[in-house]
Amino acid sequence: MYFKISEVSKLTGLEPYILRYWETEFKMIKPMRTKTNQRLYRKKDLELIFRIKQMLYGEGFTIAGTRKKLEGESVKEPEQLDLNLEEKKYLNLLITVKKELKAIRAALR
Repeated sequence: MYFKISEVSKLTGLEPYILRYWETEFKMIKPMRTKTNQRLYRKKDLELIFRIKQMLYGEGFTIAGTRKKLEGESVKEPEQLDLNLEEKKYLNLLITVKKELKAIRAALR
């Protein structure tokens, strides 16, 4: 099931320009595009938009705070995943490397 931007706007009570702006701020919102470049939002996009709206308008988060919290929620801890011990060690190593790379990128800015 897909929703056009006008339908998402009516369902969420948000203006289309806000939805387009949020696409740039929250990379996890990824509507599909038709051949005519029209946005088609999936149910998961719509759920995420409602979650972002609640965090920004209901809970008083900033855009950066909302982004950080959502990114943290999307990454499960290795202990929560159904992995064997070897896979968990490998995943922990990847997570550590990712954190170090983010720290290096932040230091270079």
